[in-house]
Amino acid sequence: MTNKSVTDHIREHLLASVISSKMPSLEELRETEWSSEFEQRMRNRLIMGAFRYGRFNQPGKGQYDQIASIRRHLIEYECTGNLEHLVDVANLALVEYVFGRHPMRHWHAQDDSEHTKLKG
Repeated sequence: MTNKSVTDHIREHLLASVISSKMPSLEELRETEWSSEFEQRMRNRLIMGAFRYGRFNQPGKGQYDQIASIRRHLIEYECTGNLEHLVDVANLALVEYVFGRHPMRHWHAQDDSEHTKLKG
């Protein structure tokens, strides 16, 4: 038996009440929590990238500095508002996820309590 903190008990209670009273079904969430247009643009860019840079799964795909490229594209998006840069960021993140070489690379899902804030 795990000893739960008061915070854990309160969090479980709040989540259960929100889920039971206000949450849409999983089917509805699968339909609404995604952008098909964004996904299609990502795929289109990946297909064009196969012609320009080689296929996704070919050796050496992870030899580039994806993180620096992500930073550069985010700056370009901030300066220009061109949505193409966000698609490039997503695809670069995908390549980093699959082929990344970060020395501490791992997956550990967690709620760090830091979320996107509203602009005010």
